Amino acid sequence: MAEVAYVKASRIFSGNPPVRAVDELSLDVADGEFLVLVGPSGSGKSTALRMLAGLEDIDEGAIEIGGKDVTNVPPKGRDIAMVFQSYALYPHMTVAENMGFALKLRGVNKAEIKEKVGEAAKLLDLTKYLDRKPKALSGGQRQRVAMGRAIVREPAVFLMDEPLSNLDAKLRVETRANIAALQQRLGTTTIYVTHDQVEAMTMGHRVAVLKDGLLQQCDTPRALYDKPANAFVAGFIGSPAMNLKTVPLTAEGAKLDGIVVPLPRTALDVASGANLSEVTFGIRPEALGIIPSSSTEDGLAMTVELVEELGADALVHGAVRIGDSSERFVVRVDGRTPPTLGQEVKVAVRDASEIHLFHPESGDRLTD
Repeated sequence: MAEVAYVKASRIFSGNPPVRAVDELSLDVADGEFLVLVGPSGSGKSTALRMLAGLEDIDEGAIEIGGKDVTNVPPKGRDIAMVFQSYALYPHMTVAENMGFALKLRGVNKAEIKEKVGEAAKLLDLTKYLDRKPKALSGGQRQRVAMGRAIVREPAVFLMDEPLSNLDAKLRVETRANIAALQQRLGTTTIYVTHDQVEAMTMGHRVAVLKDGLLQQCDTPRALYDKPANAFVAGFIGSPAMNLKTVPLTAEGAKLDGIVVPLPRTALDVASGANLSEVTFGIRPEALGIIPSSSTEDGLAMTVELVEELGADALVHGAVRIGDSSERFVVRVDGRTPPTLGQEVKVAVRDASEIHLFHPESGDRLTD
């Protein structure tokens, strides 16, 4: 069994004041789970991974692997294998030698090394490259060699630190699908770090979102998208990002550009109980729509400033007046009939159940 647990684990870097790069992280990872740590630069995700690997000290709390406290166990005693962003292949060794090097250091006999390397190479479609040096491989092939080196060790836990960031966009999509499928086949507990939220959403069984060393939310990709715990998660998860605007409240709902968007009574009661005169109003681009010019329906007046044509659909960016300021909204529309630059359109909420409300100061979610 290879469950992983962070138990109020902290990494504190000296300074004035000291920097809590990871702040009392408590997180349980099930045996065989694929967990993704995601967040912006400086959020503490790579530091958290390095703490688990034994490459960073744990200043407070503990880390457990398979129910065993490994807080003070050196990296080689933790039964983990790490895949780095840089691949870290030995240039003078062949693919086979790179993949089997860790086993050679352990004193495993040549026949067993050859067997294990052959199995991993077949799994990763590397068999025909075993005699090549890394310089004769593409970036994607080198990444697979780095994966193979980890696989042959048969560790309890795989740790991956932004392994796809050196690949081009097309290869990144292909490789992340391969990694997810491979992990499912092997059933090895995997913790994967990325700053790319699309990568996180498409690969992880669960995703843990970090900000400034603090865990914001850990849940399935769908739960993060549908019910973000706070405004940070709401704005970070989803591409394009959720529209988030702080707007005044009335007795009936949220006031945007002179239009009152009705809100559920439960949401208004929560806001009233917190003595809020305004809320952070969130809505995803696909829950908004452009009102046909022939319609008399009320909507937000928006001036189109940018149209991103994506084929099947398009993203329309435009300015909407809220109070005394102009705020940008993004609307997802049919890609065949997008508006034109400079056009004045009206925008309406198409699905009121897709409205998210957050506290304007703390950012916490106000409703279930």
